[in-house]
Amino acid sequence: MAPRKLAAGNWKMNGTLASLAQIDQLLADAVPGCDVLICPPATLIHAVAAKGIATGGQDCHANASGAHTGDIAAAQLKDAGASHVILGHSERRTDHAETDAQIAAKSVAAHEAGLIAVICVGETETQRDSGATLDVISAQLAGSVPDCATAANTVIAYEPVWAIGTGRTPTDAQIAEVHALMRERLSERFADGADFSLLYGGSVKPGNAAEIFAIAHVNGALVGGASLKAADFAPIVAALSAA
Repeated sequence: MAPRKLAAGNWKMNGTLASLAQIDQLLADAVPGCDVLICPPATLIHAVAAKGIATGGQDCHANASGAHTGDIAAAQLKDAGASHVILGHSERRTDHAETDAQIAAKSVAAHEAGLIAVICVGETETQRDSGATLDVISAQLAGSVPDCATAANTVIAYEPVWAIGTGRTPTDAQIAEVHALMRERLSERFADGADFSLLYGGSVKPGNAAEIFAIAHVNGALVGGASLKAADFAPIVAALSAA
């Protein structure tokens, strides 16, 4: 199999039932030649999935059940209609001090529940400025991606922390360098490493999507704010479809 094109929208802690109108509009406007995924807050997973669009959670617990107030098990996401789950997003790594080992354990739980894990990696501005980007990405891939990962059950998203929600975007050369490294590391470790879908995330918007999707080894995007409105997300989906 070749890497599948995926346009994934991460709604983060945004959206209510009224936001479902954006899903209706997206389904009406977008003529996708790629996979489209929406990851709403947990309160909307069932309702979004009912619209007939691929739906994902934004996190899951590593355990299948238990006394973990406020957490959600991977099997519960699956039961609500999810097919994917985002794991290791920089906001989880920062706000909740998640480690690579915890993310790997959550990924195993996701796989066991039949979910596709969208595992995020990315460097901070300090790490970028110090020249440590490739070392950071290599370490995160090694520690966060479990041995049971395959191209069928795992997607890797590169999101430079300093570009998320800031309007700043790495140069094409910087994105290409990291995506080439990820492809190399995955191919070294996994028999189907050449087939993993690699997403770029960080201030992706209609105006820069086509340029980003033309970069080698970029198979799609993990989109934050621009995924909240169909008018912004549909052109990104169209750009990926045309890439």
